Amino acid sequence: MGDDQVFDDLGLRWDRSVVPTDVPVHSVERAVFRLHKALPEFVWDASMLEGNPFTFPEVQTLLDGVTVGGHKINDERQVLNLADSARELLTMVRDDRFSLDKATSDHLHAIIARGEAFDAGHFRGEGVEQQLTPGVALGEHGRYIPPETRPGGENLRQLHARGLATITGGLATAYEQGLVYFLFGALQQFYFDGNERTARFMMNGHLMSHGIDAISVPARRAREFNTLMVEFYRFRDASRMIAFLTDCHPDAEALMTPPLRSLLDDSSP
Repeated sequence: MGDDQVFDDLGLRWDRSVVPTDVPVHSVERAVFRLHKALPEFVWDASMLEGNPFTFPEVQTLLDGVTVGGHKINDERQVLNLADSARELLTMVRDDRFSLDKATSDHLHAIIARGEAFDAGHFRGEGVEQQLTPGVALGEHGRYIPPETRPGGENLRQLHARGLATITGGLATAYEQGLVYFLFGALQQFYFDGNERTARFMMNGHLMSHGIDAISVPARRAREFNTLMVEFYRFRDASRMIAFLTDCHPDAEALMTPPLRSLLDDSSP
């Protein structure tokens, strides 16, 4: 499958020559254990990307089953949902039940967006709400509008199926597949909310299922992540986001080649 066909099917493009091909691979058990040990930090990092005000010690306390006062119920629910979905992801990977498919994505989204999104666990149009097409706020650049919501959601199911087939059939490495799936899911906004969270969990499930350590975007880099995602939504070029995610990988020191580093150093779109 040629690159042009890959890009057309996914609705985005990237410089495939800079994607790392020699990513360290370990056992699935090791990858799962590493994320399990870092679970509070992983959950806090993910919550910070959503602008959640919980501090790291407060997240640790909440994960220990102790209520933390002074926060909105919705913020607490979001942290607990992230923790529950992360635990479920680890269990699925450990038990060899994780698949890069719609059913797994729906299952994780139902936990991640529980009590937060319309029709959690369903693509837009598959549930009760069949008309609303939400956009992504891009600040001074307006809004990014994804494919429209249609009754029944068949247009999004077809888009997802085509993209998934292209990712798994057209990309040679699990690493590239995982990162591209995240960006594909974020761009197409298959759900009413929680798309980036769900797509990142799917990315990490795919990576860990192939013995590759999960990627967590550090809380201190949340602003950089959000800035690059705005650029991605505007231009649909994933090259810099792939460089950024690679720089967040536990093996970044070995993976960040000069071409990847130059992508992050380049301030132009």
